[in-house]
Amino acid sequence: EVQLVESGGGLVQPGGSLRLSCAASGFTFSNSAMTWVRQTPGKGLEWVSSISSSGFTHTADSVKGRFTISRDNAKNTLYLQMNSLKPEDTAVYYCAKGWIVTARRLADFGSWGQGTQVTVSS
Repeated sequence: EVQLVESGGGLVQPGGSLRLSCAASGFTFSNSAMTWVRQTPGKGLEWVSSISSSGFTHTADSVKGRFTISRDNAKNTLYLQMNSLKPEDTAVYYCAKGWIVTARRLADFGSWGQGTQVTVSS
């Protein structure tokens, strides 16, 4: 059974940083592309960043230069380093198995985690 468990969210002031983690199990993590998406009630699902099995990355313009996706295949863990956070980054962040830039729903991915809340506020 595929399991994805996110952690690392929380409340942070504007300009601050957080690192999200996603622990993966139940599949061969090193062979799978992975994605971070975020969701807010008003904006729906937004693709944030993806990383291929070989480490190639692609990041949304809205977070480029501030967010960095990475992976540690030895630890079966996906990361999202978020710097210079803004209030508009407030959302529930999900990691998902696969690479779908145009996903409109979490169900478009084969598997996804339970999400971790990130709140950017002073």
